[in-house]
Formats: sequence, C-alpha cells, structure tokens
Amino acid sequence: MSSRLVPSVLRACSRPASPPMRFARSFRTSPPSLETSSAALPLRKPVGAFRGGLFGFLLGTTLASAGTYYYILDEYRVSNELLTEDIYALQAAVHNVHNYVSSLEEKMDANQKKK
Repeated sequence: MSSRLVPSVLRACSRPASPPMRFARSFRTSPPSLETSSAALPLRKPVGAFRGGLFGFLLGTTLASAGTYYYILDEYRVSNELLTEDIYALQAAVHNVHNYVSSLEEKMDANQKKK
C-alpha cells in the first residue's frame, strides 16, 4: 500500500500549481473612436540589403579615408617642422664655419705680412 502511495504523492508534488483564475475583461469601444478614419500612410520604399550595405560601405570608406587624410596631414606637418629646424641648424653651423674660416684666413694674411 505504501508503495502505491509514494509515487502518487510525488506526482502530485511535481505538478506545477495552476495559476489563479482571472476574470476575463471585455473589450468595449465608444462610438467616436470607432468612427475615426485612419488615413492611409504613405508607402515607404524599403531599403534593401544591397543599397544599405553599399551605403554603409561608402560611409565607412569615406570616414576612414578622412581620418587617414588628417593623420597623414598632421604627420607631414610635424616632419616638415623638424626638417625646417634641421635646415636652420645646418645654416647656423655653416655660418659659424664660414666665420671661423674667415678669421683663420685673416690670421694667415696677417702672419704673411709680418714676414
């Protein structure tokens, strides 16, 4: 007897409890809301996958190109400034060497006039 009782108790416990009964609510509309006429919405042409993909590709390419352009432009500006500084440094060094050679030539001319 107990062997028959245990499975039936387990089956009763394993069943989910039924949800509480809810009262059905009726749907009613007032006459003015029934009389409203809905105007036909304008038909939208759907954007297909091909056109959307093409638009996305072109937009992405344009943005990537613009970013690359400004990056390269900035790098060009920095390298141009460095090159200009190097040119001015070289020009100053050449000017110093020219002054040094001129002073050496003047000293040699002065030494040869003494002899």
